[in-house]
Amino acid sequence: MALLEVNNLAIQFGGLRAVDDFDLTIEKGELYGLIGPNGAGKTTVFNLLTGEYKPNEGIIKLDGTNITGKSPIEINKAGIARTFQNIRLFRQLTVLDNVKVGLHNRYHYSTAASILRLPSYYKVEKEMNEKAYELLKVFSLDRDADTTLASNLPYGAQRKLEIARAMATGPKLLLLDEPAAGMNPNETQELMDTISLIRREFGMTILLIEHDMKLVSGICEKLTVLNFGRILTQGATQEVLTNPEVIRAYLGDD
Repeated sequence: MALLEVNNLAIQFGGLRAVDDFDLTIEKGELYGLIGPNGAGKTTVFNLLTGEYKPNEGIIKLDGTNITGKSPIEINKAGIARTFQNIRLFRQLTVLDNVKVGLHNRYHYSTAASILRLPSYYKVEKEMNEKAYELLKVFSLDRDADTTLASNLPYGAQRKLEIARAMATGPKLLLLDEPAAGMNPNETQELMDTISLIRREFGMTILLIEHDMKLVSGICEKLTVLNFGRILTQGATQEVLTNPEVIRAYLGDD
């Protein structure tokens, strides 16, 4: 059984069919790329998969469970986490606390335990701290994590922290929305290494939107190309990237 199965997905805004007849199958452990020109509908697909938008048509199944039309919180608990093109961190919280925000999806204590500082509160907080440091160590962000504000991290490290926070929710599927946006070549290479590390350490299934074709060709096994909300082609990465229709969609006709 595939981890993600999407069939005939569509959404319309007024008279605009933003995504139409979209199909996608991702197997467990795959690193899959979703590419296309600006305005092709890629982020709209992410918003449909995460419950930000409700589809007009189609079915989304995660690990065999129909999650179509569910809320973002329900879908996150089911196992989909995402990052954003524009980094969304709690900038005035510490690195550690940013990751603990993600962990609250999995660790719980009552309001009374929190207010009264009951033993159950300290027990859960200790477990969350240990898990957060464990994750941050994977991303080389554990040093001074309890005192460093997210806003004081370099840009590339902020990207890694956002991914770490998403991973803290315990996802089955991680959606990365243009993670290399705004990065220099050294930061992009470090990002590629980080994504490879996530797969190696966690066996994570990843769906990636990206415009950096060096990154896409370097790590993605399969690609789907969107153009004007519809699938242009799908298949193995190198076959897709050398497809004349894909080249025309990116570069235009001579």
